[in-house]
Amino acid sequence: MEPLTDQQLQQFQLQLTELKQELFYLLEISSAASDVVTLDQSRVGRLSRMDAMQQQQMSQASRASYRLRLLAVERALKLFETGDYGYCEDCGECIDPRRLEIKPESLLCLGCQQAREGGH
Repeated sequence: MEPLTDQQLQQFQLQLTELKQELFYLLEISSAASDVVTLDQSRVGRLSRMDAMQQQQMSQASRASYRLRLLAVERALKLFETGDYGYCEDCGECIDPRRLEIKPESLLCLGCQQAREGGH
């Protein structure tokens, strides 16, 4: 597979920068939703309290996912500085641009990703 062109590199860098901003925003707006649930039980029924706790857990899971993805995005952006963006961390081969279009923070080619996940 051919290395990424300068135009593709610029496109992916812009995409990653925008994704980073979006993830910061999502973390910011989801902060309040993951706070401790405090409900006045004299006014709110048990099911409403359970629903609020479930919503809190879902929000916390989303925030954890946002944080992990943000770390991956920041790591990918650093690879632009060294000229290593677009190359698989494991095998050194070029990552398919179609994979990067879907998930620009990908650090592994599809084959190495599947091997790590035990798929092949």
